Amino acid sequence: MRRITPATLKAWINDGQELAILDAREDGEFGRSHLFWANPCGLSRAELRARLLLPRPATRVVCVDGGEQGPTGRPLAEHLAGLLAGIGCTDVAVLDGGTPAWAAAGYVLFSGMNVPSKAFGEWVEHHYHTPSVDPAELKAMMEGGQDMVILDSRPMDEFHRMSIPGAIDVPGGELVYRIGEIAPDPATTIVVNCAGRTRSIMGAESLRSAGIPNKVVALRNGTMGWELAGFSCENGKTASYPRGVPGTLPTALARASAFAEAWGVRRIDRAGLDALLADPARTTHVLDVRDPAEYAAGHLPGSRSAPGGQLVQGTDNWVAVRGARLVLVDDTGVRARMTGGWLRQLGQWEVFVLEDGLEGPLEQGHPAPACPEAAALRPATVAPAELSALLAEGSAQVVQLSRSTDFREGHIPGALWGVRSRLAGLAPRLAGARRVVVAGPDEAIARLAVPELQALAAAPVMLLAGGLAAWKAAGLPLARDRRTPADADCIDAYLRPYDRNDGVEAAMREYLSWEIDLVHEVARDGDARFGTR
Repeated sequence: MRRITPATLKAWINDGQELAILDAREDGEFGRSHLFWANPCGLSRAELRARLLLPRPATRVVCVDGGEQGPTGRPLAEHLAGLLAGIGCTDVAVLDGGTPAWAAAGYVLFSGMNVPSKAFGEWVEHHYHTPSVDPAELKAMMEGGQDMVILDSRPMDEFHRMSIPGAIDVPGGELVYRIGEIAPDPATTIVVNCAGRTRSIMGAESLRSAGIPNKVVALRNGTMGWELAGFSCENGKTASYPRGVPGTLPTALARASAFAEAWGVRRIDRAGLDALLADPARTTHVLDVRDPAEYAAGHLPGSRSAPGGQLVQGTDNWVAVRGARLVLVDDTGVRARMTGGWLRQLGQWEVFVLEDGLEGPLEQGHPAPACPEAAALRPATVAPAELSALLAEGSAQVVQLSRSTDFREGHIPGALWGVRSRLAGLAPRLAGARRVVVAGPDEAIARLAVPELQALAAAPVMLLAGGLAAWKAAGLPLARDRRTPADADCIDAYLRPYDRNDGVEAAMREYLSWEIDLVHEVARDGDARFGTR
């Protein structure tokens, strides 16, 4: 197995060639300390995630960890490198000594998730002088009856959880596309917020960079700042933008086109896309930047759903390859152009807008990622009703592989929470089980866990047919326990302040300070070239 030094990897990051840095730790571990351009690729989901991040098997890849040992005593990065080789990757190396060696060589490590995008948001605020208002100013504007709209730039699930009073949900990728109908009067002030800082800044600056005539400001520190100022958020709201193609499309397209062209976003047709995909020397990601519901109704086969605002906010969720080509798809071109202009500034990827991407046969739904390893397994299954009966008589133990924060919100009663890369820790609790049943939201991951648990348990291990979706569809109960797993045990998730059980206010303040300080840490690191063409 090829190993490289920190100095070699540092040189590779800046040599202009394609490179992906994949960190083998789970998200919670990754979030504590990692390289700036690294992407989380935890072993618990690596078979699925690696294929999505590396569509071209010949891509140069470096696997990283923090010095932790995997289930067989080998470093986690070596496990990931072996897995990548097994799925056909041909240019894989391991960073010798992992992140401790990187730090010892004098290079910078970062905490948190989506760091390139978060740091870019801070750079945008500094570079473009994005105006903002603090919560007290916004409160006074509201009480004074000022002509304004408050637009929450997060997805609906986050907005529904908590929102600024009177706000409506308009995810960041929709803002320039929809603003002509939402705020047709140039005298209306537009306030953009998110939970913290990045999407507030990016949403406000998108509108400003598109040249809309209204006064636009970001809400400083978002809903966190609002609550820290002593104001209350609303819960359960669903106010949103009108669906469909807006009547103001021509104006929105003209604005987005000027922004995209200024930053070197190019146009391409289907024949051009086919040529890019056929190029064995370069990686091409095809990303549909529309609302997920639009994607599900019909999308270009082979494209991935990556709503524009979320893509810019968390680019490392979709793109791992430095130097890759990104082809963005939507129906009218507005959302793809705005997203593309920001991606050019963030990571200097080659960005194309696909002009005819929704012509011809389309695919529906949200296709599951390919996972031949899971498809090859044929575990015994148990139906939801049968499992319910087994649980009632005490003859089955469920291991549920949901994300820790999701497990807290809803799990099969009596289930143990598990992470595939750490299943060995459950062995003592499975010793007396008569049957073990694996359940989860993702059938491929649950299927892969069956033989792994079988190696740890004397009892037969089975798969819940249809997973948690089937359990819910059968009307069977779910338990909720906010403190299981405990905050310290959530290795699979880097907990947001709102996810924590204790110290929420302190966590909010720490998070906001972390975002603000990122711009200085990025300058010290030197590997980001924000705003260059």
